[in-house]
Amino acid sequence: MSRVQLALRVSDLDGSIAFYSSLFGVEPAKRRPGYANFAIAEPPLKLVLIEGDADRLTVMDHLGVEVGTTAEVDDATERLSALGLFTQVEDDTTCCYALQDKVWVHGPGQEPWEVYTVTADACRVTTG
Repeated sequence: MSRVQLALRVSDLDGSIAFYSSLFGVEPAKRRPGYANFAIAEPPLKLVLIEGDADRLTVMDHLGVEVGTTAEVDDATERLSALGLFTQVEDDTTCCYALQDKVWVHGPGQEPWEVYTVTADACRVTTG
């Protein structure tokens, strides 16, 4: 299953968790210090909340497409590269409290997009 990911940098993590829990009718699938994510079935969406500065408005952090396997990430890398897009591959990277394989591209406005798969849960966090 594939689903779109929207990662937001929020100033009030607890308030944002409460709002999105109400909006989508689900609790976070994962919650860690400064981080939460929702695996929303309908509409299919992975919503990621990353705690930012307390005095800043919510901003988009990055966008993504979650896929089921590393082979799908590899296929996306090949397809995007063939289209002439610059790709940055990250294999076995720890991001959002998970071990992931991913490829990054940037849209025309420099918005970062990742195509990724989660290969395992992880305890530490890095940005991304």
